Amino acid sequence: MPIDAAKALAAEPRTGEITWTPRDVQLYHLGIGAGANPDKQDPATDPDELRYTLESRLHVLPSFATVAGSGSPGVISGLSMPGVDVDLARVLHGGQSLVIHRPLPVHGTATATGRIAAVYDKGKAAVLVMRTEVADADGPLWTNDAQIFVRGEGGWGGDRGPSARLDPPAGDPDRTVDRPVRPDQALLYRLSGDYNPLHADPEFAKVAGFDRPILHGLCTYGMTLKAVVDTLLGGDVTRVRSYTTRFAGAVYPGETLRIRMWRQEGAVRVEVSALERDDAPVLADTVVQHT
Repeated sequence: MPIDAAKALAAEPRTGEITWTPRDVQLYHLGIGAGANPDKQDPATDPDELRYTLESRLHVLPSFATVAGSGSPGVISGLSMPGVDVDLARVLHGGQSLVIHRPLPVHGTATATGRIAAVYDKGKAAVLVMRTEVADADGPLWTNDAQIFVRGEGGWGGDRGPSARLDPPAGDPDRTVDRPVRPDQALLYRLSGDYNPLHADPEFAKVAGFDRPILHGLCTYGMTLKAVVDTLLGGDVTRVRSYTTRFAGAVYPGETLRIRMWRQEGAVRVEVSALERDDAPVLADTVVQHT
């Protein structure tokens, strides 16, 4: 079969050096909508937005870790690990979890170590968990788990893995914000390193089962974390400790994300939907742990 779970799990980790600069951080922030916050009267020059876009005030949203270095081990590189040979058109990003060990610097050089941490048999699909651990000279920076969903590659009788879902948040959300997705947003976001043609090539998108290119799940992930930080964490990116989500549905450029947030002790529960498609869910089981 195309996925040899034992071989994938036994493979040696891949280690490489990654670097990033303020320009990389700014490009990522622009790709997730910085400088275009509809809640601001003049978002391009608003002080809260300039923290994401102006080098003299720059701080780093923790979700930047998912693209830092752009060539670091991740979803695409995980598909070339020993024991894994799959068709990219059958691949979807199923979920993402990120643990931040300390605030991300504006520029840095670090070592990224990536490996397949788990392989699950979901029957009609397989799920690969690609773990990336990143550290610099001062110690660990972040740990990143990407859940890679591969359609048509299950059914070998392996471990089904965890399947529990979180209970829905209780009561009305504490905050609800809408964030428009620009028609060109996927084209801009992909410049941070994810060149999967699913997000740009209409013909490839049709082969993959979509009417047109879809937005990167990690772009929705970043837009959502920015909304949480800006509205409930006082704009302080250093308060984020971890961030987990399940990608529950596609987002199309030009749509509007409705982001609902519930305060909990030391955490924010989040649900995200596509407003124009009758609130179709796009992010579920989403938790931001914070100080």
